[in-house]
Amino acid sequence: MPGLSKTWLLAAALGSMGLSCAADDKPPQSALDYSEHARKEYELAVRALESENWEGAAEMLSEVKRKYSYSRYGRLAELRLADADFAQQKYAEAITGYKAFVHDYPNDPEVPYARYRVAKAQWDSVSESALQPPLEERDLAFVNDALVTINEYLADYPRNQYRSELVYVRAVVMGLLVRHELYVARYYLSEDNFPAAVARCEYALDHFERSGLEAEALVLLGEIYMKQKEPAKARASLERVLEEFPDSPFVRPAENFLALLPKGAKTAPPAAKPAPAATPAPAAAPEHDHQH
Repeated sequence: MPGLSKTWLLAAALGSMGLSCAADDKPPQSALDYSEHARKEYELAVRALESENWEGAAEMLSEVKRKYSYSRYGRLAELRLADADFAQQKYAEAITGYKAFVHDYPNDPEVPYARYRVAKAQWDSVSESALQPPLEERDLAFVNDALVTINEYLADYPRNQYRSELVYVRAVVMGLLVRHELYVARYYLSEDNFPAAVARCEYALDHFERSGLEAEALVLLGEIYMKQKEPAKARASLERVLEEFPDSPFVRPAENFLALLPKGAKTAPPAAKPAPAATPAPAAAPEHDHQH
């Protein structure tokens, strides 16, 4: 009996090994099966994302990305991970994710969407908050980045579905950047730092065409020149408001300043063109011009 028992145990062990080998020796997935499994798992992850189950969605999308990296759904999982960060207002992480997608898959049809979301994230990251100072008083590095991103996008995709929205956002962004320059110019004016104030106004006028704030910038520039005892330059700036922006509400302030100028103050003649030189950077902002 002992020998029989050993024989039975050996047979059972061999049989178990055979079953295990048979289980491990399953035929590989076909391409169709691979794609179908990827699709199902991706759709489950998207449903979790839509229900705002952020942690569960992130885990599921990361698993799709890992298991099905060679499928279309593996790519889309990367994009949806960035969407999850965006939805949670994790804008820096979202921007990193979208930019990585654009870099890794430059020919993917979702690249325009990813680039659009980069611009949106850059803009939304500096949106108004009751706990922060007005936007024009903050460090606007992200707003500058958004303007660059939007301009590049509109140049590359002139008929894209996101164009009208981004054209509107660009107008808002440009207005904000001009207001920032004028805010800083007024600060320098209050400090009697006239060259820095002039530089800010001129930078706004030269770099942000069709911002809608040109008349305001010209009136401020005229005021600065008046305090700088440069009546001819002041008149030239203020008369531009009357000639180029006759419907602007800043016509009245321009007229009021012109009435204060001495009668003999003539428009400054155009200056001789200096030798070509690099365009100077705008004057440094005051310390409180940056966000703390």
